[in-house]
Amino acid sequence: MYCVTVLFEVRPDRYEAFRSRVVRQANDSIEQESGCHRFDVWTDPARSQQVYLYEIYEDRAAFDAHLQSKHFKAFDQEVADWVTDKQVVLWGEKR
Repeated sequence: MYCVTVLFEVRPDRYEAFRSRVVRQANDSIEQESGCHRFDVWTDPARSQQVYLYEIYEDRAAFDAHLQSKHFKAFDQEVADWVTDKQVVLWGEKR
């Protein structure tokens, strides 16, 4: 298994639009990618500009395929101007 975590900082005026769009992205990933096993979207009212993603893939190749998918590329392009910071952490082993 391969785990990816992403922490987004989102412009306040685009937060609701981003949140809605990232949920759609999560659903697309689960439905369209056999190698995507989990795609959770987390928010917290105390962190009003942050969105946290927790994703599990079959392996690194499945994650790489995700990055090349049409739905990911469309999402990435659409939200690029809404995001002020993005921290991605890759986890390669589960013990």
